Amino acid sequence: MKKKIIYKNFIQKQYLNLKSNKKLDSDYVKKIKKITINLDNIKNNFHTLSKKFKINFSIKDLIKFKKYNSVAIIGMGGSILGAEAIYNFLENKIKKKFFFLSNIDEIKLLKLKKNINLNKILFIVISKSGSTTETISNFAFLKIAQKNKKNIIIVSERKKNPLYLLSKKMNFFHIEHKNYIGGRYSILSEVGMLPAHLMGLNISKFRKNLLMHLQSKDNNFLKDSSIKLTKLLKNKKIKNLIFFNYVPHLDKFLFWCQQLIAESLGKKGLGFLPVISPAPKDHHSLLQLYLDGPKDKLFYIFSSELKGKIKISSKVFGKQFDFLNNKSFNQIKIAQKNAFVQSLKEKKIPFREFKIKDFSEEVLGELFSYFILETAIIGELSNINPFNQPAVEQVKINTKKKLN
Repeated sequence: MKKKIIYKNFIQKQYLNLKSNKKLDSDYVKKIKKITINLDNIKNNFHTLSKKFKINFSIKDLIKFKKYNSVAIIGMGGSILGAEAIYNFLENKIKKKFFFLSNIDEIKLLKLKKNINLNKILFIVISKSGSTTETISNFAFLKIAQKNKKNIIIVSERKKNPLYLLSKKMNFFHIEHKNYIGGRYSILSEVGMLPAHLMGLNISKFRKNLLMHLQSKDNNFLKDSSIKLTKLLKNKKIKNLIFFNYVPHLDKFLFWCQQLIAESLGKKGLGFLPVISPAPKDHHSLLQLYLDGPKDKLFYIFSSELKGKIKISSKVFGKQFDFLNNKSFNQIKIAQKNAFVQSLKEKKIPFREFKIKDFSEEVLGELFSYFILETAIIGELSNINPFNQPAVEQVKINTKKKLN
């Protein structure tokens, strides 16, 4: 099978000065063995990658919702970023219109309420805890919670929380959010697969390549990356991860990735700051700093090898721009990307490359699973719990106190 994503690391030895090669190597092998053994056990954050994982909804039960051509998803963080990433990456395959209410934004809410008949929109309200302040606020503002409403789906834990209790009281369609899966690790569960199905996508295809990097012949990159990034995290020389992105269809995936990495690894005085940098736009704003500023950055370069159909005719500008004539936009971006990579090598700045060769459910599923595995393994190798978020929870508690 031809690989549809090309992964490469270019991290120089001077950034990897921790003398822990043998121990990290041994620890990595133990972590992978533990993950593999427990993969099929429920109540495990990695269980969503298992072939035995079962989603808490039936396709038959969703037939009645397929009639809606417009869908609004209300959620925060991991409850919505993954679905938005799916929509952004596979938008060319999706015929329906999706709205994502992922922040407190009065202007956006008023615009939605004013311009669209809310009775003709399917609303999916997602909150693991069932009590996320922003999600409850947006849902309440729209004033759509009326008994027996057929255009509302609630996704939350099945316990005494505001959203679950409301769904029982108002007879809304409810789907259980598994309590052992944290929000930022939930994309391959009901949280992401419900919207994906309603987008008309094949959710079984998302699962095709999930275990690729756990298989013996394909795990070298995951091992090399996990160990090197653990070293970078511990020695604190690299403080920023720059997601330098030449693929607009990956924009929202990178926001999902940003949360995953920041919340999972930003603990005990350690962490990377993930920064999303659109290219080639940022060639003309941040590139000077990136190349000549402090060497505290690791670049993740995302590009696509697909040939563009639209080509440019530059003859009107004369011989000076002959180099652009009959070139596709992607050819131009690839040339710019290669020039950037050349400069990074010359200046000995560390980077990683992710080349996308196909836009499909399988490819996006592989990307989700790869970054889930890599991030969690780095956390565990660094003696960090990658699944909790104590600082976030404290701010939630303080917010509620201030509103009382």
